[in-house]
Amino acid sequence: MKRLIGLLISGVLILGSAGLAMAQESDKDSVKQSTKDVGHDTKPVAKTTGKQVKKTSKKVVHKGATATRKASEKVADKTETKK
Repeated sequence: MKRLIGLLISGVLILGSAGLAMAQESDKDSVKQSTKDVGHDTKPVAKTTGKQVKKTSKKVVHKGATATRKASEKVADKTETKK
């Protein structure tokens, strides 16, 4: 009888520790999966931000070029020699 109880307790402890080990691996996997999910969710945001930066940069460059062209025309008009 004592031997049977000892075997039962040993079996429960072994099964419990195996379950605990599987739970720890599951936590590692869930953290890994969470990290992957965050990366996948971040991708569209990064793409949208990149597109907006590109659009804004083009606008700024175009406005700068227009202002430069306008200023150079003014200077050219002022420096023309009148005959």
